Amino acid sequence: MLDNIYLLIQAPLLNVQILLDGLFVGSIFALAAYGLALVWGVMNVKNLAQGDFVIMGGYTAWLLSTWGIHPIFGLPIAMVLMFGFGWVVYVVIIRRVIDKDMFTSLLATFGLALVIQQLLNLAFGPEVQVAESHFAINSFFDGLVTVANIKFISLLLAAGLAAMVVGFMKFSRMGQAIRATAQDARAAKVMGIDTDRIYAFTFSLNAAICGAAGALISMIWVIQPFFGIGHSIRSFVVVTAAGLGNLPGVIIAGLSLGGAELYSGFVFGAELQQFSVVALLVIVLAVRQVQQRRHRQAVK
Repeated sequence: MLDNIYLLIQAPLLNVQILLDGLFVGSIFALAAYGLALVWGVMNVKNLAQGDFVIMGGYTAWLLSTWGIHPIFGLPIAMVLMFGFGWVVYVVIIRRVIDKDMFTSLLATFGLALVIQQLLNLAFGPEVQVAESHFAINSFFDGLVTVANIKFISLLLAAGLAAMVVGFMKFSRMGQAIRATAQDARAAKVMGIDTDRIYAFTFSLNAAICGAAGALISMIWVIQPFFGIGHSIRSFVVVTAAGLGNLPGVIIAGLSLGGAELYSGFVFGAELQQFSVVALLVIVLAVRQVQQRRHRQAVK
């Protein structure tokens, strides 16, 4: 560990490489986390299968790439397929637990995550996969810093998709209905809004966002059937740190998490990289608990 820290000090450009990679992957973390925040804020459902939705989107793009379809063109296909899958999941599972206590929804989505993992493992095997983009890799500073064109394109696509979702939520009638339902579902229902349809659309939109995030992940990182839990934890870290409805906070937290995870992987080793994500979740939850306690004391 000390040798790795010393290397970071002696080779400043290595820090630039890690920060750039953290920026690229963190933007996708933020995109997936925004979908979780949407479902959490509107439906009060903590979706433990969030990361598995991401992996499903990744495998969709990867499978299409094996059929000769470039993964970038596979991204909208993954979004459409995941939107339909999300609607089915809502009708079959989420609708039945949305009015239950939090433990019921957690248990239901955790069971869904296990089923998705095993089905993906049976269909594609346990090997790590990458959707090859075949784009060029640019080198800077005599090859000490490299930036793959696909990573830069993925950053732009993630930013564009986030902007489209935000615009949809602000200016479309469906987006306004979703926001109204999030504020007061009972009042929205009295005003004639079909809240069940709103919930179904919101959950499906989240699945589509995850599909897009997964397609991007498959191009710039790796996918594997059992990697979903890691992406779920990352989304919970980002949402918990940023707070519901705080899009700038989600973006900052997602980018920060990307950089922190890659730094910890370099310093502590790849075997502890996932552990660092769990540790960050525990720290964020502890800080939030302290903040809430102080707020209650201040109110009293």
